Amino acid sequence: MMCENCQEKIANVHFTQVINNKKVEMHLCKQCAKEKGHVNFGSTMDINDFVKGLFGIDYSSPHFTPEPAQMVCEKCGMSYEEFQKTGKFGCSKCYEMYGESLKPLFKRLHGNIEHNGKTPKSSKESYSASKELERLKLLLQQAVEKEEYEKAAEIRDKIKSLE
Repeated sequence: MMCENCQEKIANVHFTQVINNKKVEMHLCKQCAKEKGHVNFGSTMDINDFVKGLFGIDYSSPHFTPEPAQMVCEKCGMSYEEFQKTGKFGCSKCYEMYGESLKPLFKRLHGNIEHNGKTPKSSKESYSASKELERLKLLLQQAVEKEEYEKAAEIRDKIKSLE
């Protein structure tokens, strides 16, 4: 809803007054509400700032259009809206169903959208060596396909030293 005063910004301050048994509502942006002297915001947090920080969604943007939350899981019947309320999925198929919608959430919560896991300290060295071997073998295969035989020979030597 747009500000009733300036008609430029999103109205995020809503006043309701009852005068002589008549209800009067005003919908203003934060700046217009300050100018009219209705509210002193001080250092309080704006709800849009709170939601933006929590979900990474800027509701105050004039270009914001919320995506329809009417998707429903084919297996368990849980809607995305229900997931948002409970924070829990109904089944494993929900991850596939809501995959694209979950990426910003995972990025915000975990710092990444892919799970890398952890390796026990006792097997970390052998695990990293096997990963390096896999990587080198892939590079060797690519070098041979591109007919870069000198590079392939260097990679082959590295593989032998690791094995």
